[in-house]
Amino acid sequence: MRANPLVYRRVAAAQSQDPVLPLNRCSFLESCQAEYALRGGIVEHGKPEDAYGKIQYRGLIAWPERLRREKPLLERVLGTAPIKSLLDLGCGTGEHSRFLRSLGFEVSGVDASEAQLRAAREADPDEEGDVHPRYVQGDLGSIGSLVPAGYGGAICLGNTLPHLREAGTLQRFLDELASRLVSGAPLLLQLLNYDLILDGGERTFPLSLRPGEAPGEEIIFMRLMTPRPDGTLIFTPATLRYRPGLESPLELVSAQNVQLRGWRRSELEGALQAAGFEVFETFGSMTGDPWNPETSDLVLWATKA
Repeated sequence: MRANPLVYRRVAAAQSQDPVLPLNRCSFLESCQAEYALRGGIVEHGKPEDAYGKIQYRGLIAWPERLRREKPLLERVLGTAPIKSLLDLGCGTGEHSRFLRSLGFEVSGVDASEAQLRAAREADPDEEGDVHPRYVQGDLGSIGSLVPAGYGGAICLGNTLPHLREAGTLQRFLDELASRLVSGAPLLLQLLNYDLILDGGERTFPLSLRPGEAPGEEIIFMRLMTPRPDGTLIFTPATLRYRPGLESPLELVSAQNVQLRGWRRSELEGALQAAGFEVFETFGSMTGDPWNPETSDLVLWATKA
């Protein structure tokens, strides 16, 4: 199976920032995969199903290393916030929320997954004196009914936006988000560079192997993306049990299909402008590298007019 160069570009970019990063091990490589495989939890229609309830998200990503790499850009962008209150949209288990709180911000994390938010609250419960709740459960497509107005900025990182599959849902989200932010508030969006994925036909992430429960057994995590003509993608994560001593060594443990929307840069910039945001700067990674058609990420820094 051909490895996805998007993930390896991120590893190489990180090593250029930290030459001692051990590329012969899987921790950072898996963190890149997990970031895009698991971040999200948005349901557009009907009652939300907690697809992330059994995922130990906090243990899948090398968070200290990731936050150390991202800190300069986060400080640069969010340092422009007129008010030190932020929204972390698609917050998962709250690692970014807690990190930003350590930098002096008041943060409300929003996510659809009850299980992810339970882990976030256990690590970071509300405290007396908080102006806003630390964590709020709900669909980002209805952000206007989840949090009050008056926030000074927002982040929406990882694989959150692709869960908003319809143009109308994306526009409603941005419109309602704009109504929750004060004038001049920064918004930082990050997702994969779907222009590269859709135009280049990239479909796979590298395999991830971990020890199984039985001696000599390994668990294989396999992830596929299948682009569709309408701009959506079928994301298929699968788990296999590998027992090389058996006649049939591979056993499918679980697999599911998740439909995503591969938002292109031009589509996001148009939706932001229609919602009253001005796109200030575009990056190719959360370390602030310039964007180009070959970068692995699309990171947009926008400001509410």
